[in-house]
Amino acid sequence: MTELLTAAQMRAIEQAAIESGQVTGLELMERAGRGVVEAVFEEWPELAATSHRAVVLCGPGNNGGDGFVVARLLKEWGWEVEVFLYGDADKLPPDAKVNYERWVEMGCITPNTMLERDYIIANSDLTVDAIFGTGLARPLEGDARAFCMEMFKAGVDVAIDIPSGFCADSGRFLDSQEEVYDGPMGVGLVVTFERAKVGHYLGALADQPESIAVKTIGLSDKVPSFRRNGNVVALSDRGGHRAGSKDSTSMLRPGKAFHKYTHGHALVLSGASGKGGAARLAARGALRIGAGVVTVGCPPDAVVENASQLNAIMLEVVYDADALARVLTDTRINALCLGPALGKGAQERELVRVALEAKRPTVLDADALSILFFDEADALFGKLHKNVVLTPHAGEFARLFPDIAEKLNAPATKGPAYSKVDATREAAKRAGCVVLFKGADTVIADPDGRASINSAHYERAAPWLATAGSGDVLAGFITGLLARGYESREAAETAAWLHVECALHFGPGLIAEDLPEQLPEVFRSLGI
Repeated sequence: MTELLTAAQMRAIEQAAIESGQVTGLELMERAGRGVVEAVFEEWPELAATSHRAVVLCGPGNNGGDGFVVARLLKEWGWEVEVFLYGDADKLPPDAKVNYERWVEMGCITPNTMLERDYIIANSDLTVDAIFGTGLARPLEGDARAFCMEMFKAGVDVAIDIPSGFCADSGRFLDSQEEVYDGPMGVGLVVTFERAKVGHYLGALADQPESIAVKTIGLSDKVPSFRRNGNVVALSDRGGHRAGSKDSTSMLRPGKAFHKYTHGHALVLSGASGKGGAARLAARGALRIGAGVVTVGCPPDAVVENASQLNAIMLEVVYDADALARVLTDTRINALCLGPALGKGAQERELVRVALEAKRPTVLDADALSILFFDEADALFGKLHKNVVLTPHAGEFARLFPDIAEKLNAPATKGPAYSKVDATREAAKRAGCVVLFKGADTVIADPDGRASINSAHYERAAPWLATAGSGDVLAGFITGLLARGYESREAAETAAWLHVECALHFGPGLIAEDLPEQLPEVFRSLGI
């Protein structure tokens, strides 16, 4: 895991370092500019080989100051550099003003409130966005909005800290207009400092840059400790996955298993005949991820169908709530999965009720989430407990938590804007259980406010995961980890991370059936 910072946390870190005498603001600005140039040459080594032409677009704050440093360093490298300034040079903050003056000694400033994008495209090898950074709290409007729109349409190679106009905490674009611009921003690389910001992995912002680079500016010792103070973490390390203070994948290594039940017994409930595929996908996922025993519980009319397609997975006839209650007298069953193509009728509602009353680790997915929504008395919602994991996609989330979804979907007119992390935390607190809010920017939160983001962006982009049955496999992964003894939040985090790893391992052409079959190779790559 990697800690993510909010804009306020980063400002506090910088201010603490300055006030302690560790560094000056001017030194931080110099380090940031050098970090940007280093990141550019690492991303595009050919640009370091000879001189090129750059256009640096500077704004009225310290982000603009970073841009002046970048311009000066590229000029010293032998590049031809043109600097545009949006705003009044006389109103620049002190450190930015110093770097503005240093640049003026080397080159000229083009004051402009509008850009000719054809001019930029035709006359630069590198375009740098240093207009508005992480401190932007107001929506873009007027000339500022027009300036940024022209810049984005032209294409930006590098954005310092964050593409201008975006909220660093939510990943949302701050826009004063009713019809928010949602077109391509055309950003190649985002360079940020010490830690990525929460917004880099959320919403529209996460979809914009092709890659992200995190450069140190000498403040690592000031970054808050892992998971403290409500920090959000990213589950995006390709080299391994850490949950809490221990390697969560270590629990998947075979231990002293005296028998198969040592690794847990997962029960996945299936729908009627012709609708068992989703449950079989979940069951396969649970078995592959390490549950010692997996049973599919299904109505009598689905037994033959399931038996013809299952071998290592056991079968149990579960035709109503009484039958489920009898099955659950077997205390070795320690994890349940309800929802994938289960059905949404009164009988299925009773199955959900019995499962929740059993107080065992339980994943509620798909149809089970719809049952929660259709339960007008909210009796089932009141039976949710800390060992439950809800796995809604955006539509299901909106049905279960309409007021929270309304806040999330409202236009972002000021920063920090309400984010998917905020929404998931609020939902988890209300439900009293873990909520895994699915998407390319999957967010996992527990009732205590601990939250993480499993982002399938940048080097972990896996668009082929958007395929039928993928979510059923994810539900099975979580269930299997619960059976192995993972606590609910850690099971959701680890399963979500492995889900993306499996997709990356397979690549394009993936279908849901392929996902569980990638786990052995993924485990081997992790040294398990």
